[in-house]
Amino acid sequence: MTGLVELLDRLDRAVEVALSPATSAEGVNRDGWRVLLMLARGGGRSMGEIASHTALPAPTATRVVDRLVDARLAYRSTDPLDRRRVLVHLAGAGREVVERVCGSVERSASDAIGASRLPERAQLAELLEALATQGSNR
Repeated sequence: MTGLVELLDRLDRAVEVALSPATSAEGVNRDGWRVLLMLARGGGRSMGEIASHTALPAPTATRVVDRLVDARLAYRSTDPLDRRRVLVHLAGAGREVVERVCGSVERSASDAIGASRLPERAQLAELLEALATQGSNR
């Protein structure tokens, strides 16, 4: 019997195989992709939030954000509530990248799972969300 750890490892590799061509075509590495996804949820994010969410050291998170800003996929602004704090936002071009990559990966997943398995797909999404939420609470 295949254990959960092995299945999660296989899933991680499958996600990398699905994401890598789509994100590479957009000029974004995996860390940049994680930041774009976080920013796509809306609102400005502080560098501390970005570093914490992506599990990147602060200097690395700053370099990732610098690259996204240079590519015009994200932009920085001053926090209106605390002028000492800088927030990072998703730019319009960044939103387009997120939509293209997500669309491509969703189509691949739909092809792999099949249209007849929509209830299972919804259940899988729910279970993965619970697992991701549990993992981020540690």
